[in-house]
Amino acid sequence: MLKRFTQITVVAMVASLLSGCPKPYFAFEKHGGAFLVSVKGEQFVHRPNSSWESNENAMVYFYRPNSQWGADEIDVPSLYIDDRHYVGLRANGYTWFEMAPGKKQITIRRPIGLLLGFEGLGSFSLEKIIDAEFYPEAGKVYYFRYSEVDVPSAPNPDLDPDSPFAKGDIQMVSRDVAIQDIVTTRLIENQPPFAKSAAATSIVKQNRVDAYKAEKARLGELRTEELAELKKQGYWRSASWYWPFGGGPTKRLKTDIELQKLEANWLAYEEELERKEAMEAALNKSKWWPF
Repeated sequence: MLKRFTQITVVAMVASLLSGCPKPYFAFEKHGGAFLVSVKGEQFVHRPNSSWESNENAMVYFYRPNSQWGADEIDVPSLYIDDRHYVGLRANGYTWFEMAPGKKQITIRRPIGLLLGFEGLGSFSLEKIIDAEFYPEAGKVYYFRYSEVDVPSAPNPDLDPDSPFAKGDIQMVSRDVAIQDIVTTRLIENQPPFAKSAAATSIVKQNRVDAYKAEKARLGELRTEELAELKKQGYWRSASWYWPFGGGPTKRLKTDIELQKLEANWLAYEEELERKEAMEAALNKSKWWPF
């Protein structure tokens, strides 16, 4: 075991040196399996539609049926959504997320042993179980089943057989299939020191922030390419010798238009969010202060 850990450490250091300063993936205090921290939350129950914005967002369940393999597990796989760690998928457990519609990146990594929680550096992962795009739709409910010992009782008819979520240890299953075993699981709660969790919550705000930042970065890269192309085509005014900051394109950039739309939409979202939060605060105040 020590030899294996040493080899992994060397590989990780080499990967770090070759790629600059890649992001470390370290699930310390979050990686304890059911052998160390058994799941003791309430038995599964669906979230009522009244408890989340079921017309605007999606409800997504992740669960792991119980098994002897899972019960004996010391280090548990980590669930990441858009590169953010949320929960360790312990045996006999489930969790839920209210998500905004649109692209999400679902990643599951497994740490090494010795209770260290090290999972990888940048693109280098010790064991990446899945890393795939997921597109939840408003008003829909989804079920992801994780198991290393068996497969779902039936394939999901809504998925292409070649979908990354239609095979392997983590699969998106239909409601009928999920109900066969999710009902016996219990809620994965935040249980320090080895099983910290940030799940069973709405991540809509974070989804919006992540999507906005990703789109802004994408448009920024496209803008750089568009500037180079305009300069190549001659749509460029050189700066004066006495004022080096006066040069630039002679045509309006398409990406600038898209960036302006993005910023306007983001400002509108923030204003709407502030309005909703003010209304909720006023409503809560009226409940405890009837006068």
